[in-house]
Amino acid sequence: MKRRVKEVIVVEGRYDKNTVSQVVDAVVIETNGFGIFSDREKQELLRRLAGERGLILLTDSDGAGFLIRSHLKGLLGAKGVKQAYIPDLPGKERRKRHAGKDGLIGVEGAGREHILRALESCGATFLDDEGPSEQRGGITKADLYAHGLSGCADSAEKRRALTERLGLPSRLSANTLLDVLNVLYSKSEFEEMF
Repeated sequence: MKRRVKEVIVVEGRYDKNTVSQVVDAVVIETNGFGIFSDREKQELLRRLAGERGLILLTDSDGAGFLIRSHLKGLLGAKGVKQAYIPDLPGKERRKRHAGKDGLIGVEGAGREHILRALESCGATFLDDEGPSEQRGGITKADLYAHGLSGCADSAEKRRALTERLGLPSRLSANTLLDVLNVLYSKSEFEEMF
């Protein structure tokens, strides 16, 4: 059973996101590696999410991961940001031919126990099934479809218009938009947007 985490978890890439999403039920946002350095919209989104729900930075334990972590720490400050660390695990991920420069397994190759321990150690807020319900959330994929934000010929344009109106990054996929909307808005607030 996956444990629910209140904070938004920030990882480097899609494989990291996939691994973390198999371990915990949380909103997981990718930095797209070093792409975060120049993506002002995503930087602003992370600031906003840190203020709303808090962030957990979970990057690889190699040099690149620490460079991204350091950049985000400087950008976001300490308020609302927790640091989770994967231990130095020698090896390589299954999908890769060769180990990385530092010879360490990253978030995508870390086991469930390493990810949970990293989240517990940083002070992640775990919500049990009987825990307090969030006032925000409840927006579903069906809601996005009903408003033409997914599954339609002009969905990308409608998502772009909505994200512009809400001050969100314009390149959010439908799934990432759904995650972000559920952090920032209730279902009734979402319905009032249309």
